[in-house]
Amino acid sequence: MNYSACTSILIGAKASIDGSVMIGRNEDAKAAWPKHFVVHPAKETTAAQFVSPDNGFTLPLPTHAAKYTATPEWTDQYGVFEEAGINEYGVAMSATESTYSNDRVLGCDSLVKNGIAEEAMVTVVLPYVRTAREGVQRLGQLVEHYGTAESNGILFADQTEAWYLETGAGHYWVAQRIPDHAYAVVANQMAIQTVDFHDPANFLFAADLQRFVTDNHLNPHRDQFNWREIFGTRDQSDLYYNTPRVWYGQQRFTPQVSAQPQSFDLPFIQYADRQLAVTDAQDYLSSHFEGTPYDPVGAGSPADRKRFRPVSLAKTQESHVLQLRPDLEPALTGIQWLAMGVGAQSVYVPFYAGIDQTPAAYQLGTATYDSQSAYWVYKLISVLNDAHYHETITQLNATQKQLRSDLAHLVHQTDAVAKRLSGPELTHYLTTQSNRAAALGIQRYRDLAAQFITQATDLGPLNYHQDLNL
Repeated sequence: MNYSACTSILIGAKASIDGSVMIGRNEDAKAAWPKHFVVHPAKETTAAQFVSPDNGFTLPLPTHAAKYTATPEWTDQYGVFEEAGINEYGVAMSATESTYSNDRVLGCDSLVKNGIAEEAMVTVVLPYVRTAREGVQRLGQLVEHYGTAESNGILFADQTEAWYLETGAGHYWVAQRIPDHAYAVVANQMAIQTVDFHDPANFLFAADLQRFVTDNHLNPHRDQFNWREIFGTRDQSDLYYNTPRVWYGQQRFTPQVSAQPQSFDLPFIQYADRQLAVTDAQDYLSSHFEGTPYDPVGAGSPADRKRFRPVSLAKTQESHVLQLRPDLEPALTGIQWLAMGVGAQSVYVPFYAGIDQTPAAYQLGTATYDSQSAYWVYKLISVLNDAHYHETITQLNATQKQLRSDLAHLVHQTDAVAKRLSGPELTHYLTTQSNRAAALGIQRYRDLAAQFITQATDLGPLNYHQDLNL
């Protein structure tokens, strides 16, 4: 079962304000479908293998698995869907974004029903790689050997570089390195454009890719290999579901470039008019066309407000920005900024990659509301805010603003102390501080829920306000 639809952002080291490499993504599926957040310890296992609970895909695994964080589904009925995390070597991975693919291409290669699928990609790659490039190569080799029944985009990052990999038909894939000074925003469509097969520093690809495209007469151009045009789509659904999200991201970061929301020619690689902070990535992933007629809760016409699929929406399960900071040891390098539920109504909580466990509230939650679950704490605010949006949005924004400031201050304090620690003492401290951040967010949102519920008692349709002058 593959039902996710997502928005992604990748930022190169020299495009960021502090030298961080960043990748981020919204994981969108259902309006009530909790995610958990866990830490998998390092382990040595002989004859280890992965078996998918969804399609039966089976893969032998290396003996050593590194420690890594992950955001699995609340149930593995349809697969594990660990989706995003950072390993102990400071490698970040976010997988995967389902993309629209060209039916002509799929018709040239039989669909692989039992190949590697979205739900398995983080699980069978992230614990076994030491760099982002190694991650691309491992996943690419698995796709070539086992195939995949779907088209996806997968994000990789380490302290020095970010990569974006897309799978095409069956056993074919390509990956592009994001230039250091650049960024990319991606929706549910093929994004990579011209591939340079003679530039291994910036492009990796399936060994048989060119022959496959040539033999099946898929390339419409004689003088270039444009992956997006060969493997992607250009239809009406893209114009309402995909291209507007890319357009909005590029308008936020590169406003001097003139473009239209329904353009098929938006570039994959783009350059911002300023250096980007982690909050810029968070703001984009939690956006919904603010400042345009297309904002679903804005002042545009009813038709415009419903015209395009926004970046942040009710079906977001979690949103994350994986920040890989320079000149720090691996335990401190990575911060997983995690917003449970709808990014626009949640808050990004910082979890250091060096932690050895996550708070209990982040390991709870099923498809039915649970007041002890972190996912449901944040989701409750979404429900209450949606019921009386304009009456409560000012309070929500004030809480988000104060939490952002307090959590940034906590990270600053943590860094100052953690740089003097090592070994188990460092692990314990990072875990304690990350738990503090999580507890702060949960408590503030519980307090906000109490305010919203109390306020809502006077906002019901059966209320009656008497004119005391009568």
